[in-house]
Amino acid sequence: QVQLVESGGGLVQPGGSLRLSCVASGFNWDYYAIGWFRQAPGKESEGVSCISSSNGTTVYADSVKGRFTISRDNAINTVYLQMNSLKPEDTAVYYCAASPYRSIVVRIGQYTNWGQGTQVTVSP
Repeated sequence: QVQLVESGGGLVQPGGSLRLSCVASGFNWDYYAIGWFRQAPGKESEGVSCISSSNGTTVYADSVKGRFTISRDNAINTVYLQMNSLKPEDTAVYYCAASPYRSIVVRIGQYTNWGQGTQVTVSP
């Protein structure tokens, strides 16, 4: 069955870094775009970043541009989200999700499979 498993969250001080991982199984990895989303308490889900499967094209939310980097290792069906210069407003549960399109996917409704999420807390 399709499975996405996130890891790498935790507690970090402002200005610190974390790297999230998303390991996928149970579907044809080569034909799916992978996105990262986050949801803070009391707020709606926010798209953070997406990477296509066709050519590794990436897109970022304005709030994380220049600080976060998404990448994928197709050999091990894993997508990473490197998060640098973290801010308290980055605190949220981070989810990875898969969409059955090879190009960039920005609409949350086009993501068909989701991981269980990993908590990121940025606090002094």
